[in-house]
Amino acid sequence: MPRPTPSTRTPARAATASASDTESSLRFSVPNLALLAAGVAAIIVGYVLLAGGSTVGAPLLLVLGYAVLIPLGIIW
Repeated sequence: MPRPTPSTRTPARAATASASDTESSLRFSVPNLALLAAGVAAIIVGYVLLAGGSTVGAPLLLVLGYAVLIPLGIIW
C-alpha cells in the first residue's frame, strides 16, 4: 500500500498562513477595548468598595465587571 504524500504547502508558506490567521482572530476594535476597560474599572472600584465595607455596591460592581462587561468585551 503506498504511503500518503505530504501536503504541498511549504513550511514558510504554512507559517505565513497561520500567522495571518492568528493575527486576524486576535484583533480588538474600539468598542471591545472600551468594554474591557470599563470591566476592569468596575472590578477595581468594586474591590475598593469591598475593602471599605460596602455590602451592596461592591458585589454589584464585581458581578457587572466579571459577568457582563469583560465577556461582552471579548465576544462582541
